[in-house]
Amino acid sequence: MELIIKVGGSRLDKAIADLTDLSRQKANEGIKHGSILVNGEKVKAKYTVKVGDRITYDLPEEEVLEYQAEDLPLEIIYQDEDVVVVNKPQGMVVHPSAGHTSGTLVNALLYHIKDLSSINGVVRPGIVHRIDKDTSGLLMVAKNDRAHQALAEELKAQKSLRQYIALVHGNLPNDRGVIEAPIGRSDKDRKKQAVTAKGKPALTRFHVLERFGDYTLIELQLETGRTHQIRVHMAYIGHPIAGDTTYGPRKTLAGNGQFLHARTLGFTHPKTGELMTFEAEPPKIFQETLAKLRKDEI
Repeated sequence: MELIIKVGGSRLDKAIADLTDLSRQKANEGIKHGSILVNGEKVKAKYTVKVGDRITYDLPEEEVLEYQAEDLPLEIIYQDEDVVVVNKPQGMVVHPSAGHTSGTLVNALLYHIKDLSSINGVVRPGIVHRIDKDTSGLLMVAKNDRAHQALAEELKAQKSLRQYIALVHGNLPNDRGVIEAPIGRSDKDRKKQAVTAKGKPALTRFHVLERFGDYTLIELQLETGRTHQIRVHMAYIGHPIAGDTTYGPRKTLAGNGQFLHARTLGFTHPKTGELMTFEAEPPKIFQETLAKLRKDEI
């Protein structure tokens, strides 16, 4: 593949990471091995790109993984011939990847569910949307391609209902609020997301449920579905999710990750047209922490 530099001044590896899907590490590897060339010549990663430079590169081939059905505990909230609603526990990755080939929600689905949609191939069968590994809560899963397409279109049109509850640091000044700030990959840490002018539009609504002085329990509603959206938005306004050491402080509430739970999920049934809404209580550690906060034991 080829790209032409329109703005010069950056190191080659950084320019490639900013302009392609390659990480800076992968860009460095490609430059070192000669699979990334500038104007047809091999250069070093510290080369400063100039306007008009032609960079040729090859995307790495995706590792082909085989995913096995695994008899893992799976809380199925609802199931019919088109749709499944599951309550994902904290600590479970949604779908396999090079770093997580087993123990994922997909591995469990392959065991417990007879049919899953094939739109996302063998990597994410049935998966319409995702939540983070250490976020718990409700997910909809499609059992056939027609249902998958309908659910995905409704999600894209921002008509699905996705409400979360979260414990955040600090005492929010307002009972309600709207956070509208674009989210994209962080320039400082490519493994993180951040509010950035180069990001995609993102909108989160929240309102306060309970106040505990140093912490606040809030309900949030997603209007868009960017990676780490709630975690990034709450950190952006100075009230990071408790337990989230990636976007928040190291000194935080002890738990099994961030105190963020997808409690309510609503969508239009792809066959019947019925509006369906489901709720799931947060995990035990979340409920126990709330009880301690209410008793002023934290």
